[in-house]
Amino acid sequence: MTSKTQIDHLGNRLRQGTVTDADVKLLDSYRRSFTTAYKTVIAAIRDAVDFGPTGRPAKSTTSIVDKLQRESIRLTQMQDIAGCRLVVPRIGTQDRVVQLLSKRLGAAIVDRRKRPSHGYRAVHVIATVDSKAIEIQVRTTLQHLWAEFSEKLSDVVDPAIKYGGGPPDWRRVLDGISETVARVEALELQRVSTERRKEIRAVRQQLRRMLRNATKNL
Repeated sequence: MTSKTQIDHLGNRLRQGTVTDADVKLLDSYRRSFTTAYKTVIAAIRDAVDFGPTGRPAKSTTSIVDKLQRESIRLTQMQDIAGCRLVVPRIGTQDRVVQLLSKRLGAAIVDRRKRPSHGYRAVHVIATVDSKAIEIQVRTTLQHLWAEFSEKLSDVVDPAIKYGGGPPDWRRVLDGISETVARVEALELQRVSTERRKEIRAVRQQLRRMLRNATKNL
């Protein structure tokens, strides 16, 4: 059995770019070791909520290396080797789904709505099964559309955009939209008049159309 120390040494070699064929095989074996835990979590999600998860049983080698080089983190500390995503309509639903999953899976919660990562907002539910961490991203539709827009910009304009870099003008656009999404979703949780609720719904629909069109037209 491969030890945590061996896996972390592998992570150091991946970070430094000094990788052998044996290292590639070891990483593939480590990635595949999450499959059973991933399937367990997917089954639990389907039993607990009405939203179907999408995801991947193993993070790609390129994504793993990029994260190791970008962050001071050990390979065994990486919580998203395997993971899935749930996209829900609104923030109230997001809160309920997170509570259900946390209770069902005994999971840890990372709320990136309170502390956004370069504009990225979501709630990450980290479930641990047989010592394997599985990340469940729970996003509202608006949070998801923002993330897709950011991904497309990183592909078309500059990969650094996802991590707080890139052209300042695009950075301001992304940050501004993220803050608007947060304000709209905060209003959705408040007790307001029927008329005010209709206004909020209209703004949400406009944001959705704008983000979809912006992503499509890039």
